[in-house]
Amino acid sequence: MKALRKTVRRSVAALVPGELILVLCVAGGVRIPPAVRLVTELAMLALVAAAATLVLLDHRRHRRDGLDRRSAFLAATADTVPASVRKLAAHEVFLSTSFLRWVTRRGPHGIRDGDTPVPYASGQTATMYGFLFVCVVETVGLAFLIPWPVMHAVTLVLDIWGCYFVIALHASCVVRPHVIGADGSLRLRYGALLDIRIPADRIASVRQDRKFPDGKLAVVDKNGIADMAVAGQTTVVVELTQPVGFVRALGSSAEARGFRFYAEDPATVVAALKPEAVSARR
Repeated sequence: MKALRKTVRRSVAALVPGELILVLCVAGGVRIPPAVRLVTELAMLALVAAAATLVLLDHRRHRRDGLDRRSAFLAATADTVPASVRKLAAHEVFLSTSFLRWVTRRGPHGIRDGDTPVPYASGQTATMYGFLFVCVVETVGLAFLIPWPVMHAVTLVLDIWGCYFVIALHASCVVRPHVIGADGSLRLRYGALLDIRIPADRIASVRQDRKFPDGKLAVVDKNGIADMAVAGQTTVVVELTQPVGFVRALGSSAEARGFRFYAEDPATVVAALKPEAVSARR
């Protein structure tokens, strides 16, 4: 059982990128030799069958341990599929749904009665559209510069996907703002990549403090503070009574005792998290 699980996890990490490349080639009009397609599809079929068998067995085991159907399925999936693969798949789903919500103007996601949305996407609008412009120029330029049909087709598909990714990421930041709950809790998000929930009783203090960190997204520094910068800056600092655990963009776990994040109107955030403001919303 352990050997099969290890084989499946390694196969997922190896075959999924290969299948993605194959799909991109087909989408770009590249002719794939039948033998290569047959071998790849058979390998994927065997991988899916083995993974489904493991998930079924693990699901039964978790059900015997007392979990409900949904919790047992999630636990069984976590046992078989690597965390990074699960997170990447979830990111793609959330990016697509966020893009559709943005296009159809359905409003922010995850906002309930009494909650206060805290927008942050405007801080990076110029940067994101600058990236999009560069991606479009690159797509057009490479379309004329690359003479080899196969490389031309693959590059074109990748560049178009890159343009979509930039737009969808910015759209997810627009429709997934930070949220101050009616109970005084705080939900920090960065688009489809990050979602951190901080209970009200963990918040010790909140203040305005503009910083320009150079670290990566949600990396915890030596003082236990995680930066969630937008366009290279943060405007609010939240200090906690005890650390809060969260999952980073690629599935690794982390823990922080404070967060620096960006908000368009930091004064409103600080005021909304005061005890008297929380009491008024309840």
